[in-house]
Amino acid sequence: MYNRILIANRGEIALRIMRTCMDLGIETVAVFSEADRGARYLELADEKFCIGGAKSADSYLKIDQIISAAEIGNVEAVHPGFGFLAENAHFNEVCRDCNIDFIGPTPDAMQKLGDKNTARSMARAAKVPVVPGSEGLIASEEEAVKVAAEIGYPVLIKATAGGGGKGMRVAANALSLKSAWQQATTEAAAAFGNPDVYIEKYVELPRHVEVQVLADNHGNVVHLWERDCSTQRRHQKLIEEAPGPTLPKHVRKAICEAAVRMVQNAHYQNAGTVEFIVDKDHNFYFIEVNARIQVEHPVSEMVTGIDLIEQQIRVASGEKLPFKQKEIPCNGVAIECRINAEDATKNFMPMPGRIDEICIPGGMGVRFDTHVHAGYNVPPHYDSMIGKMIVHQPTREQAIATMIRCLKELRIKGIPTTAPFQIKVLQHNDFVEGKVDTKWVERTQL
Repeated sequence: MYNRILIANRGEIALRIMRTCMDLGIETVAVFSEADRGARYLELADEKFCIGGAKSADSYLKIDQIISAAEIGNVEAVHPGFGFLAENAHFNEVCRDCNIDFIGPTPDAMQKLGDKNTARSMARAAKVPVVPGSEGLIASEEEAVKVAAEIGYPVLIKATAGGGGKGMRVAANALSLKSAWQQATTEAAAAFGNPDVYIEKYVELPRHVEVQVLADNHGNVVHLWERDCSTQRRHQKLIEEAPGPTLPKHVRKAICEAAVRMVQNAHYQNAGTVEFIVDKDHNFYFIEVNARIQVEHPVSEMVTGIDLIEQQIRVASGEKLPFKQKEIPCNGVAIECRINAEDATKNFMPMPGRIDEICIPGGMGVRFDTHVHAGYNVPPHYDSMIGKMIVHQPTREQAIATMIRCLKELRIKGIPTTAPFQIKVLQHNDFVEGKVDTKWVERTQL
């Protein structure tokens, strides 16, 4: 087991990792930008270093500065959290070249799975269903039109690099496809430095279901069941729950087994998430693998009782997974709401600023993961998420009721948040009945 770990991240996830390290008796080294200087959570670290200016490009994305902090801090490993450099294979490799363990998969696995086109090929090899589409990258408009005609409209053009909905366009016919191809390649090049795209059949009204996996360095792979993340806006998740509310038992078993097969064939190690879309007939198709811990990992922790950050650390240090698949329960229902500093009445405009007052809910089965406090200034330079409200109850009906109560009890004065909008979602009959798909929020008047 490690004695000292550097956390190459900020905010809520940095504090989340820090807490598990403290529970395990591991010292932590924190890094921070000028925008985060003085943040209260940094006081819990055993040592901390400023690594640059407020912008991510000047701090949390500066590999050389983070490595310098790791070397000065005399750490044995780096935990990247999520976002920033968490899925950067080069950073992963640099850490290992400097004799610092990277708490995550190998650079090779990360690079292969980070390329969506390569990952699709790996899924096919593992007999994991993929959405019908091009065999490889699409090099021209003419090729795009030809492939689309073969698989049938509507089609989805997707960037092979990156995520978050960037470099993605839907086309309903050949005319719209040409312009969509241009837009997707241009956006992908600007966002990821890689203009490459591929085409797949557009699955209408899909649910977004993902499977949490853990794999050690000794060939053991398990899943921690699935999460439903269909309540999202422009590919950004708003509410997640475990288990999925609509999957028949046999589909649930098949999708979890497919996820395990995928990571086994990829020789993947550590925590990861295999993402799928599920159509109205419960057919599921592989989308991608997220080679890191996910924002929504707490719902899996709540239903299984397994600390995923702890297992990440233990696996990276060489330990075997302490449980077998049949020993992993799925008890009750957990729901998470991402609390963002955004104004839902103004098209979810980010609203950074000072939090004048905060009152956090409590009660049985309630957890609020956050780094903010009264007097905290939400900086404008990073993701707008300021916390995650998580509830765990024996039934979905009880979990929804508890979440509504918690969101009403939550008081954050000084800036608007997404909590009032999420209350409306949770109270809507479609959500209660499990009839939400990835475009539901954009179609529904709330």
